[in-house]
Amino acid sequence: MVSATVGRGAVLGAVTLALLAVPAQAATGQVKSPAAAGLPKPDAAGLARVLRSAVEQGAPGALARIDDHGTTYTATHGFADRGTRRAMAAGDRFRVGSVTKTFSAVVLLQLVDEHKLSLDAPVDRYLPGLLPDDRITVRHLLSHRSGLYDYTNDMFADSVPGFEAVRNRVFTYRELVALSLKHPRTNAPGAAYSYSNTNFVVAGMLIEKLTGHSVATEYRTRVFEPLKLGDTFYVHPDTRIPGAHAHGYLTPDKAGDPLVDATAQTVSWAQSAGAVISSARDLDTFYGALLGGRLLSPARLAEMENMTRVNATTAYGLGLRRRDLSCGISVYGHTGTVQGYYTYAFATKDGGRRMTAVATTSNNGKVLDTLAGTLESAFCGKPKKG
Repeated sequence: MVSATVGRGAVLGAVTLALLAVPAQAATGQVKSPAAAGLPKPDAAGLARVLRSAVEQGAPGALARIDDHGTTYTATHGFADRGTRRAMAAGDRFRVGSVTKTFSAVVLLQLVDEHKLSLDAPVDRYLPGLLPDDRITVRHLLSHRSGLYDYTNDMFADSVPGFEAVRNRVFTYRELVALSLKHPRTNAPGAAYSYSNTNFVVAGMLIEKLTGHSVATEYRTRVFEPLKLGDTFYVHPDTRIPGAHAHGYLTPDKAGDPLVDATAQTVSWAQSAGAVISSARDLDTFYGALLGGRLLSPARLAEMENMTRVNATTAYGLGLRRRDLSCGISVYGHTGTVQGYYTYAFATKDGGRRMTAVATTSNNGKVLDTLAGTLESAFCGKPKKG
C-alpha cells in the first residue's frame, strides 16, 4: 500500500493503492477472453496521479476502481467529507448521474426481449398524446436522436441558484416533459444526435406504463437484486444516500465562491435520467454483467452497441456510450454528472476489465477532463516512452 500527502503543509487525504486477488469467475461471472488477455496491464500509479490532479484542480475527493479478471485495483485521494475530514474510501457510495441512463435502457431492452415493447414503434403508441410528433420512436429516445429539447439547459443556466431551486422539489415526469416541450425541437426525429435528459425521462414513463410498477421496483427486481448490487439504490424522492458515502460539492459559477455541499437532494429533476446511487464496485459489476451478456439477449445487446458517432473519440448507442482511447482500445459504458459528482464507468466490450472513477465536484471542466485520464490508465497501461 502506498500513501502520500499533498498540499501546502495540510493533509488533503491519503492516496491509496490496493491489489486484491479474488477468483475471476466469482468477480465477473465469465471466463477470461483472448481479447481481454491481450490488454496492457493497468497503470496503477498513473491512476493515482489522475486522482491527485483532480483534487488539486478543485475536487474535494476522488476514487477509482479497476476490476480485471480477478485482480482489483483501487485508488483514493482527498476527503469524502470536508466537514469531518474523513478520507475517501474505495467503497464509498455516490450519485452516479447519467450512468442511470444505462440502467433505464437495460430495463426497456428487457421489455423488448419480452415482446412488450418495439424499439421502432412511436412513443405515442404507448403514451398517447405525450409527444407532439408521432414519428419519435423508442429507439430515438434511447439513442438521443428524438430532437426533444433538454429542459436542464434552462434549469441550470445558473449553477447554484438553479440547483437550490430544485434541491428539495419533487417533479412528476409529465412536468419535466412539459418543460422540454416549451421549446422547439432541436432536429427532426432520427436526423441527428442531440443529448437530452428529456429522452430518458420519457424512458422512465415507458417503464412505468408497460410494467405497472415504479422505476425503483423495476431497477431493483431486474438489475440490482439479480446482480447482488448491495450498494445500489433508487431512493427518489428521498434526499439521503444510504450508508457510507462521499459528499458531493457543487462548484459555483463565480470564481472564489465557496463550494456548495450538494449531497442531500431529491434528484427529482432527473429521476430515470440520473437519480441512481451506487459504488465503484457495483458499477463495475453492472457493466461486466451487461457487456458479458448476462442482462440482455445477444440481439438486444447488439442493438445497444450499434453506435452513432458523436465526435472523434465518442459514439452513442442505446443508453450506452463508447470511448475510443489513444492506444486504439474502445471501451463501453457511460459518464455521469449530477451536482457534486462526476463519474466515468466503462468496460471492455467483453466486460472483462471494468473501471469506475468518481470526483466529488461538478461545474468544473478541468476536473471533468482530467478524470477522463483514468480510462487511459485503466485500459491503455503505462504510456510508451519516446
